Amino acid sequence: MLFGLITRLLAAHKVPVAAIVLLQLVQTLGNLLLPTVNAVIIDDGIVPGDTQVILRLGAVMAAIAAVQAAAAVAAGYLGAVVAMRLGRQLRQEVFAKIQSLSSQEVAGFGAQSLVTRTTNDTLQIQSFTVLVFTMLAAAPVMGAGGIVLALQQDVALSSVVIVIVPVLMAIMYLIVRRLVPLYRDGQELLDRTGEVLREQIIGANIIRAFVRNDYEIHRFSEANAKLTRNNLQSALLVAGMLPLIMIVVNLSSVAVIWFGGHRVQAGEMKLGALTAFIAYILQILLAIMMAMYVLMTGPRAAVCAERLRAVLDTSPSVADRRPSDVPANADRPVFDGGDLSFRDVTFSYPGAEAPVLEAVSFTARPGTITAVVGSTGSGKSTLINLLPRFLAATSGHITLAGRDIRSVPLDVLRSNIALAPQRSHLFTGTIADNLRVAKPNAADTELWAVLETAQAAGFVRELPLQLQAHLGQGGSTLSGGQRQRLCIARALLRRAPLYLFDDSFSALDFDTEARLRHGLETSLRHAVVIIVAERISTVAGAGKILVLDDGRLVAEGTHDELLETSSTYREIAESQLALGDMP
Repeated sequence: MLFGLITRLLAAHKVPVAAIVLLQLVQTLGNLLLPTVNAVIIDDGIVPGDTQVILRLGAVMAAIAAVQAAAAVAAGYLGAVVAMRLGRQLRQEVFAKIQSLSSQEVAGFGAQSLVTRTTNDTLQIQSFTVLVFTMLAAAPVMGAGGIVLALQQDVALSSVVIVIVPVLMAIMYLIVRRLVPLYRDGQELLDRTGEVLREQIIGANIIRAFVRNDYEIHRFSEANAKLTRNNLQSALLVAGMLPLIMIVVNLSSVAVIWFGGHRVQAGEMKLGALTAFIAYILQILLAIMMAMYVLMTGPRAAVCAERLRAVLDTSPSVADRRPSDVPANADRPVFDGGDLSFRDVTFSYPGAEAPVLEAVSFTARPGTITAVVGSTGSGKSTLINLLPRFLAATSGHITLAGRDIRSVPLDVLRSNIALAPQRSHLFTGTIADNLRVAKPNAADTELWAVLETAQAAGFVRELPLQLQAHLGQGGSTLSGGQRQRLCIARALLRRAPLYLFDDSFSALDFDTEARLRHGLETSLRHAVVIIVAERISTVAGAGKILVLDDGRLVAEGTHDELLETSSTYREIAESQLALGDMP
């Protein structure tokens, strides 16, 4: 899986990869030639005292070394560049895939896990690619060439190679076999530690308010300790590899010198040949060490590749239809002035015992605000999420202006919907930047107009920089009500046939909410408007109110009609009146 992923990504970089391989071959051939030339200098130059041979072959060695060094530098540079581009490409692919996943699939992976996979896992594969370019490409040629040239120098002494290679291979196999499960557990523990840390940072005020500091410190310490133990075990295995290899290398060097010395003394081998043989033995061992080092890091990269493939191979439950299934005119907005209709719409999560929504049918018309109420968990937000297809209906049909929303490309569908989400999410940047998410080319006058409608212009004008005021991450510098009003203004900036407000008024006082609802009725007469709310006061003036209970649509009508006909609606209204939640 790892090499399959890398090979696919490298398909777009064939020329530089070929150049890297060629340069690595030049560098390796230079390494292999130098001991042979050195042996000739010793036997034909130093021993007989021939200065001309020494100078001539010394110049040859210098030229080979210069070419070898230049090839090594060029190969290293190209390898780093290609690896960085591969990492960038992989991050872009994972990010694009995450953006295509539905809310259901994102929740299945977990937000923190997806962050770790996009950053840390990608970095591991990127680092492994650098090692492949710098070491693994040269190791086989160096090892095979070293064996051939060592045999050329002395066949009998080459028996040392026959002994040490299997020993090194056995060491490598045992260590790598143990590393794979450790690295797999390590990446999951890294996810868990990051998740705990993220929760504690986001919920810092809650932790302080309930005096849970000691508990959270202990919880993080446990996750951190498990990750540390895992990393320590893998690090000890990797650290133990070098001493084991060095023992084998040193023993083999001693054996070569011992047996080679006796052969030189007996006149069965020349001194230069022994010197070259020692160099080739070291090159063979170096090649094996390089391959082992790459294979030691390979298990972690392989685990990361598995995790990334799990994301990349996930088929989104919400996706555009095949081109053959899409009408020819599906690329243009086709919803102006049409009704929104649900027909026996059901939604269930895979493996769930009961559906979240079951056989829901209703029609919402332009110019009439349609409100959705119900107890917590009744399926209100799920109903909203089906419209921009953040979730896909299990069965039934949803149509807008007579068109089944599944027949329209997702980008086109969503560009015709304006959404104020349940969670008031703002991005790091200025107020103007956040509003222009809905309409990038909007003029300042348009921004002030929607801020007026959303009852947000007052507090924005009080800010020193007004529209250019910088917001912290998530709008942390604003109150909950201010964030909600900015999100509503952002939705209003987009001129769309369908507006969705998912519990977007919960943090507003009654007076602000009343003025805002009046502004919406005036400015959105052309559109279908769906408002999800917990408070009866928010929906009392709606033209149609839908009452959900346990995923079923149990009643619909106006506020007065439902007070007379729906016990569920009447219970909600009476409970809020008793608690003072109605004006």
